[in-house]
Amino acid sequence: MTALSPIVFALDFTSVEEAARAAARVQSAVGMLKVGLELFVSEGPRAVSIGTTCGLPVFLDLKLHDIPETVERAVARAAALGVRVLTVHASGGPTMLARAVKRAATESGQLAIAAVTVLTSLDGRDLEKMGIRDDVGSHAKRLARMAWEEGVRTFVCSAHEVAAMRAELGKDATLITPGIRPGGDAAGAGDDQKRVATPARAVAEGADWLVVGRPIRDAADPLALATAMRDEARGARRA
Repeated sequence: MTALSPIVFALDFTSVEEAARAAARVQSAVGMLKVGLELFVSEGPRAVSIGTTCGLPVFLDLKLHDIPETVERAVARAAALGVRVLTVHASGGPTMLARAVKRAATESGQLAIAAVTVLTSLDGRDLEKMGIRDDVGSHAKRLARMAWEEGVRTFVCSAHEVAAMRAELGKDATLITPGIRPGGDAAGAGDDQKRVATPARAVAEGADWLVVGRPIRDAADPLALATAMRDEARGARRA
């Protein structure tokens, strides 16, 4: 799929109708659609059907973090919906991760459990306030290594950690990088993302999938921007 487009379009909308229209506009330039908390809480499993309509896989970004039994049962329900990627927090611990991976394999050969390491809205000062003394990179790498040992092979991390993550986990890991911004907005000004990067940088550092939401959603020409970001990522991959 990433050979066609590594761009994951985040459907940051409140209704299925809005999200479906936006997805249809850019479907030729993206490789996957992301359904997050806002849309899923608003519309429920119906939101996943947008992927079927567009012929694109769905990344269900719920960032599950609960007791192992609850998470395992939620994984089974996600598998039944036909989702391709489901996020859980790596900080949920080894038992939760192991049971999620095992249930995904039992229910569906296609569902990947993606471990979220450190949210892109956090930086070192935030971690310090949470009682975590390590820097962001070290903390993300430790969480990823724990998740890897429990069978996780897909990870969510910012472009600032992706090179170290690739070096730590090797070529068999699938790395999903949120906080992707067009070249003219690489600082992510005006939103809550603190660790952002351009498509070219993220791919050069080792990312497989690039999550883009607001920049495409709010662009004057969403398809043109999605196409430009896809082409930039492809160029970096060939370099």
